[in-house]
Amino acid sequence: MSESLIQKRAEVQGLATAILLPSIDILDESGRLPVRRVGPLTQVVGIGLFQRTVLTLQRAGIRQLIVLVGAEEDQLKHALGKGPRLTIPVRWMPIREFPLDDSRTWESLAAESGGFCLVSGVRGVFSRQLIEHLRREVQDGQVMLVARASTVWDQQERRLGLRVTAEGERLLSLGSSRQDDAALIATDVVVLPSNFISAAGRDGIESGTVPLRRWLERAAEVGCVRVLSTESNPTQWYQDLRDPADVQLAERKLFSSLKGEYEGFVDRFFNRKLSRWFTRVFLAFGFSPNAVTLVATGIGLISAACFAFGSYQAGVIAAVLFQLSAVIDCCDGEVARLTFTESPFGAWLDIALDNVVHMAIFVGIAAGSYLRDVGHEGAWVPLALGAAAVLGNALSFTLVNKAQRIKSASEWKTPVHAAWSDFMLKNVASRDFSVMVLLFACIDKLEWFLWMAAIGSMTFVAVMLWVLRPSAVTRA
Repeated sequence: MSESLIQKRAEVQGLATAILLPSIDILDESGRLPVRRVGPLTQVVGIGLFQRTVLTLQRAGIRQLIVLVGAEEDQLKHALGKGPRLTIPVRWMPIREFPLDDSRTWESLAAESGGFCLVSGVRGVFSRQLIEHLRREVQDGQVMLVARASTVWDQQERRLGLRVTAEGERLLSLGSSRQDDAALIATDVVVLPSNFISAAGRDGIESGTVPLRRWLERAAEVGCVRVLSTESNPTQWYQDLRDPADVQLAERKLFSSLKGEYEGFVDRFFNRKLSRWFTRVFLAFGFSPNAVTLVATGIGLISAACFAFGSYQAGVIAAVLFQLSAVIDCCDGEVARLTFTESPFGAWLDIALDNVVHMAIFVGIAAGSYLRDVGHEGAWVPLALGAAAVLGNALSFTLVNKAQRIKSASEWKTPVHAAWSDFMLKNVASRDFSVMVLLFACIDKLEWFLWMAAIGSMTFVAVMLWVLRPSAVTRA
């Protein structure tokens, strides 16, 4: 489901507001935050935990944020002001003025949240898909509690947690216990209907307590709490953060969740495995996604120049450099997604420079093959093939851009043409041919690759013209 459809459906159902409580454990009635070595400002892949939480919520479609904050208000405001741009309104409510054991605080929150509100602490890292799933699943009169599976690490460390007992998705009870017998552990993410908050607040709140756990227990008694386990879908994950070891686990999950929109077999099972190591280096040195794109482009152009020498040794070195360029070309998107710095210009620059490199590679291989055959009959053939490959690549770039514009505007004439377009973009328009270049270089048959590139690119152009023409006529 596209992000626009998710947002439209969520707006009807009303989950557009999130309430963050970075200073407390929201399901601990005492309102204490356990002493930990991880806090709201702890860096997770180069971004503070509080900032990452806010930006993830924004990316998932939350349109309003309320922060019930303690003494660290200035620090959190400063952290949020740095880095990627925040586009949703944030209201800061100091706990000293809006105590959590005062029903008026919750009535005010209910009034501002519309139909539903997501209440979360800042003690974990979660995926955007988890929040999108919650926004799709909200139902009138239903409370939702996110739970994660108990892990071997939990059991070995004997961590305290809030055990969730459920029958299917229906919450039966909550209980604090060691993790030995706990199948599900409550996270700090809860979705509450605003009318539920108002009604529960009017019933009174015990002085000095945070009411959320008690509200969940009372709602469970009447069967209106739904438990959503993060184990049901690997993309909807939550990682609790208590110590540096958990930070490393969260970073691994973030890296594992990275995937481009159009990836071939080689990208998925080879390039992406290596690119994560380079991405860590680029993040450590503070490279922007566009800077990483330029690094990949520079290596690709050096590779093209090496191909032009025409010798076997230069061809192998050039092919290895081209494969390295393909690996690093995965890093710009990874850096952008991890640091929330994606931009339309960055996406266009990546695609445009990819095609510049590809055309330079065709020219370099053609020039090198010509130099090896110069003076012999048919020496012109590599030049003709190189020209055909460059022309096909340029036309393919134009047609792919057109297809993506039609897809964004949902203007495909028939589902068949839309399916063909997706198939072509996902399975043909990829970087997988870098491995073919390396193979042909090793067996000293780079001119064979020129034949494949020329025929393949022109075939791609012909198919895309067939796919695009009906939609282009419809648009006209």
